[in-house]
Amino acid sequence: MRIEDYALVGDMQSAALVGLDGSVDWLCLPRFDSPACFARLLGDESNGFWRLAPAGVERPVRRAYAENTLVLETVWQTATGAVKVIDFMPPRHASPDMVRIVEGLSGTVDMETEIRIRFDYGRIVPWVRRRDGHLHAIGGPDSVWIHSGVPLRGGDFRHRAAFTVSAGERVPFVFTWHPSHRPQPEPIDPVEQLAETTRMWEEWVSRCRYTGRWREAVVRSLITLKALTYEPTGGIVAAATTSLPENLGGVRNWDYRFCWLRDAAMTLDALTSSGYIEEAGAWRTWLLRAIAGRPEDLQVLYGVAGERRLPELELDWLRGYEDSRPVRIGNGAAGQLQLDIYGEVVDALYQARKQGMPPDDHAWAMIRKVMEFLEDNWDRPDEGLWEVRGPRRHFVHSKVMAWVAADRMVRVVEELRRTGPVERWKALRDRIHAEVCEKGFDPARGTFTQSYGSRELDAALLQIPIVGFLPPDDPRVVGTVEAIERELMVDGLVLRYPLSEDNAVDGLPGGEGAFLACSFWLAQALAMIGRRDDAVALFERLLALTNDVGLLSEEYDPQLARQLGNFPQAFSHIHLIRTALALE
Repeated sequence: MRIEDYALVGDMQSAALVGLDGSVDWLCLPRFDSPACFARLLGDESNGFWRLAPAGVERPVRRAYAENTLVLETVWQTATGAVKVIDFMPPRHASPDMVRIVEGLSGTVDMETEIRIRFDYGRIVPWVRRRDGHLHAIGGPDSVWIHSGVPLRGGDFRHRAAFTVSAGERVPFVFTWHPSHRPQPEPIDPVEQLAETTRMWEEWVSRCRYTGRWREAVVRSLITLKALTYEPTGGIVAAATTSLPENLGGVRNWDYRFCWLRDAAMTLDALTSSGYIEEAGAWRTWLLRAIAGRPEDLQVLYGVAGERRLPELELDWLRGYEDSRPVRIGNGAAGQLQLDIYGEVVDALYQARKQGMPPDDHAWAMIRKVMEFLEDNWDRPDEGLWEVRGPRRHFVHSKVMAWVAADRMVRVVEELRRTGPVERWKALRDRIHAEVCEKGFDPARGTFTQSYGSRELDAALLQIPIVGFLPPDDPRVVGTVEAIERELMVDGLVLRYPLSEDNAVDGLPGGEGAFLACSFWLAQALAMIGRRDDAVALFERLLALTNDVGLLSEEYDPQLARQLGNFPQAFSHIHLIRTALALE
């Protein structure tokens, strides 16, 4: 399967990827960042999967989400009839459930299913036994029950069934995880849960206040962001997967199943701008718990419950997606210094308050302490937005976002009537602004640069007019936008930054695809400098890159015409929403 051949289903605590061939190739339980029990996505069939499809048919005739839901419907046509497979994960009750229902549409269809359960990312083959007509698999801390509408027969460390479905018939399957030391959970009614899940998503989408030209794409992106929210805590993960490569066969493979402050803050802005204030409050509560402590200990990313230790490990028994090694879990970027996150967090909280999120005295007190740290450290070199693994630099985008932090703190005092050292923050804002314009701008080329003293460009510079650092008609802004368009575009899409042969910037070998969020930024920036027709044309080209169910990964390879990177990627969908709102 190509990355875009997958669709997402989830219960706002974990998620599964279902391929066009009817196979669940990725599922981590009970949380997004738990070890996978189906890991074929990053290995092969021996690492676990669950296929359910008509016998001898490789591709469906169509698939789509039931309107305004995360319920996936896949329709298969055979010579003797048609069936629909319904995949979903109902709102979590006692235990997480993955439900698959085969529904006969016409005639009769011969169906096949095969399940290989492999715990710990495909490494542990469980002990499976039959109890009360159902399958029970156990291996270490993990336990799974499979309630099947047809008998499953075992052999060769897998279970299979062949059965026939006629028009009007339904055959359900329920895959339920629970801790192995706990009693068997009560089974759910799959048909009843289908109705409940559908109703829940429809009610949630009904709160969306965006009614513009691109509503279908915006709503699908909002649903995706909601699906990537860990409901018990309000944390928002960057993606549902780990180690899907930014370059096929390369080493740029990272675990994105964690909560980046930057990504989550931008998700918050996309949600609140679309009418979802409740989610903003839940994320603010998560944030206060996660960053509680000394301001200097603030991290770039956290676990879904606010965990801070996220050691980066390599799983050498998995060959990687299309042989892209290593497969990593955990993320070493947690220990980096990325100064831009302060601006993103302060801006997101400011915008949420403007959108109607109630004030919180504790949150304001904590943000003031965080701001004190930034005041003393904004002029340090850092690893920047792109989490480079080369030497620290004075990245211009990081300084611009430090300016944003100071600017929004001033606005909170002046517009939202909070108290704080506003004159000191104004002075800091002016100082950062002057330094960036002096040290981060190349007058000979008429463009801002990636870092102080460099000649490289960086697509993150497109944020300069978007966040209000300079007005869109400033010649320095126009020059920067046009330089990025001229030097960082490949086949009409935008690279993050130029990759040199010596890997001087990011310290990693190999290339990568065009970064989709950067391409959305360019569309926004083009509109801001008066080139609206070009902006709309680019935006609609980006919309055309979504897969058949409206999902985007992190990057796109124009030459291979394939999506790359972890999937679905919150960052891409965030900026799809924000660009649609900006263009309206």
